[in-house]
Amino acid sequence: MAALTPAETQAILVSLRVAGAATLCTVPLAFVLAFVLARRRFAGKALVDALVNLPLVLPPVVTGYLLLIAFGRDGPLGQALAGIGVSVLFRWTGAAIAAGVMALPLMVSPMRLALEAMDRRLEAAAATLGASRTRVFATITLPLVLPGIIAGTVLGFAKALGEFGATAIFVSAIPGETETLPLAINAFLQVPGREGSALRLVVLSIVIAFAALVAAQWWQRRALRHRL
Repeated sequence: MAALTPAETQAILVSLRVAGAATLCTVPLAFVLAFVLARRRFAGKALVDALVNLPLVLPPVVTGYLLLIAFGRDGPLGQALAGIGVSVLFRWTGAAIAAGVMALPLMVSPMRLALEAMDRRLEAAAATLGASRTRVFATITLPLVLPGIIAGTVLGFAKALGEFGATAIFVSAIPGETETLPLAINAFLQVPGREGSALRLVVLSIVIAFAALVAAQWWQRRALRHRL
């Protein structure tokens, strides 16, 4: 495979930055939502569940358009950010927001399943022995659901890395700023003679995603061994 061009390298770095930021910022929110949906009963729970999973069934361009409305100059979130001098339109931070929104359902699902599958009697036993809620969470709950957290994190990263539609509508494809791997591949395919660049980025996308999945499986096996 030929050496990467500066434009290809730039697209890879932007993708890793966007996917990494989206994953790190979304994981805590995903876990909170998973915990609430798995452990709490409240009015409107079905509605919250549907809203969390909505990006899975909506066309990505619709999600991107809704983000554009919300974060635009006249949108509620856009006006709030403008008040503190911040704008995410046509910025890599906006691409991270789009990627995080699209990845959220894939993060919540395995975390929720792990929380629902764990034996809550272990938490109750620890509490009867005098452990505080914080200690029970840190020493019982978190280690037991760690494989689910790892699975959700990797799925979210992979989705963020491959996000195309919502990002393209929300922040467009600006080289060096918002042009991630999928957007760069699409751009190269529109230019005669750049099929080689597109193919190299396709291969690298597969390699990065495959490496992330292998690393996740290793961490999951390690977490399961520590539980035994």
